[in-house]
Amino acid sequence: MPLPFLTADRAFDAAEDVALPFDDRDRWRRPYRPGPWRVGVAAIWLLLASYVLFAAVVIALTGTPAEGGAVFGIALVMIAVALRMLRMGVWVSTRGLRRAGFFRTRTMSWDRVAVRTVQQPVRWLGLPRTVQGQALTLVRDGRPGGDLPPLLTTHNADFLGRVEAFDRAADAVEAWAAEYGRG
Repeated sequence: MPLPFLTADRAFDAAEDVALPFDDRDRWRRPYRPGPWRVGVAAIWLLLASYVLFAAVVIALTGTPAEGGAVFGIALVMIAVALRMLRMGVWVSTRGLRRAGFFRTRTMSWDRVAVRTVQQPVRWLGLPRTVQGQALTLVRDGRPGGDLPPLLTTHNADFLGRVEAFDRAADAVEAWAAEYGRG
């Protein structure tokens, strides 16, 4: 008895661009998957938080509850940092484009922005070192795009070593901008 949902011979990518009947385009969605660098660092933070939680339990049982509570608070901050790192990135909806940073989230409507892919020096994993790469830049209300950091780059935590994934993500964001933008 063949089980087609368990076999690798089925073409999963063939219907990737077709909208599903229950697909709600008003919900905020990330047009790409988080990259291995971002997921790996968040996983390490969560692993360290588990050790700190265990230490909080040991301290609460052997020491004072206040000390255990303080260490528990540190673990909660570590978990919040890991989850925020996973939420960072570009999100799209019919309402606009949302850039979620670590400390700040900014939302702009499609009629006020335009996106384009350019070749330029980009930061490597967000560090001060720059390398030549591609960037998806944001242009707001006819202003030059140089005052804003790029939305996506080929060398950020989501796309380092995954140029094809960057191309697909940039094309997806540009398609959303073309469909819901000014024209």
